[in-house]
Amino acid sequence: MTDDTLPNVDARVLPLPSMDALLPAAPSRHPPRILLLYGSLRERSYSRLLTLEAERLLNHFGAETRIFDPHDLPLPDGAPVDHPKVQELRELALWSEGQVWCSPERHGAMSAVMKAQIDWIPLAIGAIRPTQGRTLALMQVCGGSQSFNAVNQMRILGRWMRMLTIPNQSSVAKAYAEFDAAGRMTASPYYDRVVDVMEELVKFTLLTRDVAPYLTDRYSERKEAAATLDARLALDAAVR
Repeated sequence: MTDDTLPNVDARVLPLPSMDALLPAAPSRHPPRILLLYGSLRERSYSRLLTLEAERLLNHFGAETRIFDPHDLPLPDGAPVDHPKVQELRELALWSEGQVWCSPERHGAMSAVMKAQIDWIPLAIGAIRPTQGRTLALMQVCGGSQSFNAVNQMRILGRWMRMLTIPNQSSVAKAYAEFDAAGRMTASPYYDRVVDVMEELVKFTLLTRDVAPYLTDRYSERKEAAATLDARLALDAAVR
């Protein structure tokens, strides 16, 4: 069955977008669940220090947070998927309603440590998608002048992982000069931007978490499911 004005569309699986579906009757009241990933194994890792600052802000905004420690995570495909660190990362991805990715810029790109974590999170685990519909905030630290290469790369990856990447982002130039001896970020416009990003992430997570399945529901997938059902019903009818 097709709509006469859209002859190539299966109208059975193409309802009009619904405002009611975007307004949940009973919005969730639990704290937003945010997973934070950082991309360096150095003892004094500025991406880790920036991630810790982000966590403090998220806690202030009422979020529940988890930080994944990438130490001992094997390279993608370098160990079975039941490796304890891989399982830990995947379980945290499923637990989360939003994520923060923070990478140093290495050779004009995100770090291998950051990419390995993302590569271990599949698009789907069985019928469950561990990243689809989750919000995402992006940050990077730079050893020199300000750059956006790493956040731009991660933004592409976030889209590929079917995440809702927020508009704001943070890039901290000369990160070694932005943290004190205790590892706390000093007051600066860079710190203010981190505050902006974390506040925006919490707002977007609260806005979208209850309706994420509806926001990410796709016509092409509904059409494929309908075709599968049609084939099964036709087979059942032939058997009777």
